[in-house]
Amino acid sequence: MKFNRLLAAAAVMAVMVGTAEARELSMGSQDNENSNLYKGMVAFQEKLAEVSGGELTVKLFPASQLGDFKAMVAMLQAGELDLATTGYPDMSYVIPELKLIGAPYVVSDFPELERIVNGPWGQKMEAKFEDEGVKVVDLWYYGTRQTTANRPINAMDDLKGLRMRTPNVPFLIAYAKAVGATPAPVAFAEVYLALQTNQVDAEENPLPTIEAMKFYEVQSAIAITNHFIASQAIQVSLDTWDSLNEQEQGWVVEAAKAGGEVNDELTFSSEASLMSKFKDLGLTITEPDLTPFRAAMQPYYDELEVEFGKGAIAEVRGE
Repeated sequence: MKFNRLLAAAAVMAVMVGTAEARELSMGSQDNENSNLYKGMVAFQEKLAEVSGGELTVKLFPASQLGDFKAMVAMLQAGELDLATTGYPDMSYVIPELKLIGAPYVVSDFPELERIVNGPWGQKMEAKFEDEGVKVVDLWYYGTRQTTANRPINAMDDLKGLRMRTPNVPFLIAYAKAVGATPAPVAFAEVYLALQTNQVDAEENPLPTIEAMKFYEVQSAIAITNHFIASQAIQVSLDTWDSLNEQEQGWVVEAAKAGGEVNDELTFSSEASLMSKFKDLGLTITEPDLTPFRAAMQPYYDELEVEFGKGAIAEVRGE
């Protein structure tokens, strides 16, 4: 009888130990469940559970459930949130040098962005991210930003006077100003309503985001402006990262890579097919000459080089 009681106590102890070892992380994003990014997050969730044998799991909070990206970054810094997805250069509000890589037309495509982030300049930025209490474990392709409006955009002049929604980040506000529009920062979750009620006339986002957020329902035209290569940094609270052992950190990185593969493949393939879809839905698709768009950004480049030093943009590019 005593032996049986000892066995029972040992079983309870084993369950308690097993429960203590299991850990659920939290992960937030502005993007909704229709987005490629969210599908990548689900793949991250599944891979983390698989490689850790269930020791590490993650609960997802999409669609700005935890607030906008700045609110989530604050939660990361305070140790109240374990992971979040934010635009890589969107973090320029705490790391000003990221404005250099965010400046429209500085980066031509996602492979170039990956090369820069993995290179000498990106390593300097990695240290600055960690100084802000977060660690970037992967970079996912979010799409190339295009410009939508409530009228066809055949040339840059057609944007003059339009109220263009941008995120509250300096380089995209600079883009709106440079092309002649009036920038109107609006929270991501509120963009559809702002377009629907004519609070704003235009916005700019990657084609997959325009689809996922159904902006095409409240805009009549898309101009292929290719002004910004968008990405999402998969960020981990440094408090969380430091609390993980080396093996657990490896699981998180492996899961992030798996999620990135799913996200990137979906985003590249959807960009290729969405032009036809939007045309079929009746939107006007234009491909304006981008030479004036690029030239219009030069005063902003000059401002950045006053702030960060002559040759700062060339350094980002590795020139």
